[in-house]
Amino acid sequence: MATFVDRVTLHVQAGDGGNGCASVLREKFKPLGGPDGGNGGRGGDVTLEVDSSVTTLLEFHHGPHRKAANGKAGQGGNRNGAEADDIVLRVPPGTMVLSPTGEVIADLVGAGTRFVIARGGRGGLGNAALASPRRKAPGFALLGEPGDYRDVVLELKSVADVALVGFPSAGKSSLVAAMSAARPKIADYPFTTLVPNLGVVTAGEAVFTVADVPGLIPGASEGKGLGLEFLRHVERCSVLVHVLDCATMEPGRDPIDDLDVIEEELAAYGGLLDRPRIVALNKIDVPDGRTLADMVRPILEERGLQVFEISAAAREGLRPLSFAMAALVMEARKAAIPDEEPRIIITPRAVNDIGFEVLIEDEGYRIRGERPERWVRQTDFSNDEAVGYLADRLARLGIEEALYKAGATPGATVMIGGEENAVVFDWQPSIMAGEGPHQGPRGTDVRVDVRLDGEA
Repeated sequence: MATFVDRVTLHVQAGDGGNGCASVLREKFKPLGGPDGGNGGRGGDVTLEVDSSVTTLLEFHHGPHRKAANGKAGQGGNRNGAEADDIVLRVPPGTMVLSPTGEVIADLVGAGTRFVIARGGRGGLGNAALASPRRKAPGFALLGEPGDYRDVVLELKSVADVALVGFPSAGKSSLVAAMSAARPKIADYPFTTLVPNLGVVTAGEAVFTVADVPGLIPGASEGKGLGLEFLRHVERCSVLVHVLDCATMEPGRDPIDDLDVIEEELAAYGGLLDRPRIVALNKIDVPDGRTLADMVRPILEERGLQVFEISAAAREGLRPLSFAMAALVMEARKAAIPDEEPRIIITPRAVNDIGFEVLIEDEGYRIRGERPERWVRQTDFSNDEAVGYLADRLARLGIEEALYKAGATPGATVMIGGEENAVVFDWQPSIMAGEGPHQGPRGTDVRVDVRLDGEA
């Protein structure tokens, strides 16, 4: 059974807003005392939060579908519906949120960092909130908005300063254990390490994290072995340390060839050429290992590499190596500090932004905009008065005038919203807004009745 997961597809559904209530106060000696319908409650959000105690995305591998609760509907007596609780999903530091197409939505680094991945729908207004001098007793309420639904990919990239890379059984996990308090699984067979292991190392005043990247073999960048699954954990590291096995018994292998093979895989993966390299010639506690290390060290130094002869098992040569790591890490951190304070850029809304646009299509005229689409979702189309209220709002926004300018004629097909969830109707410009009271009995609108009679 999987115990470490660093990439999952997550399906999240925020809660729907509760519907508003259409109610009229009825008490003794107060017949028709006025509208008293309460507002609906807000639906719950789905939020990601970085938690340092979480190290894997395994929880979402077993449960990829997450849904927040819906808000409660409003009630009579001016009682608003209860807001739903948000759900908070704990993720490890270094989690990236991607769209299904690979676009980066958020990069979550740092304990406590939060990101709302799906927002709950707003609750609908009750008729008490909709009352006005012109509409004293509305016979309708607004529906709650649906919550966001999103499919996202969560990808974990370990947040470490130094990455240890090398062939299986080169001693990377042993080195992490020798230099830090981490205790990874260590055994004498390949692919013992199935997850990236992180350890905290102290060298003088410098404190940094080290991660070993398991499973790198020839062809890892193409999917062989386990390397492709874990190469992404190298991306955030500022220093690469090649751990080379100087005591391998495999025929045809030596430290120089191992280094060249791993470098080819890193180059094929891409984006790592700018990382400084250190070479750790491991297992010099073995007599043949020390001899081989002495032979290859001059060759590696000719390539401009810092070379350290170490033994993770005997804890030999680790102090100079740790200080060399610390120097490069501190240099990288210093380079990452901006020269000046970050500026906050505020982009104001354009003065000619009317909040919607009219698109001319083969089927008719499509209205796109956050406000008109939201208003349509909140409208109860079984209530003529609610439809008339929607007409008032759209006309005040300027949609009637915009349709005239776009060349729309009576009876033209008008669509509000996207192709998947648009509301389609035949445009009747004779049903104008703001021309005096249109209310009849509760829940009716004279304009809608006139239009329906005319169509009949």
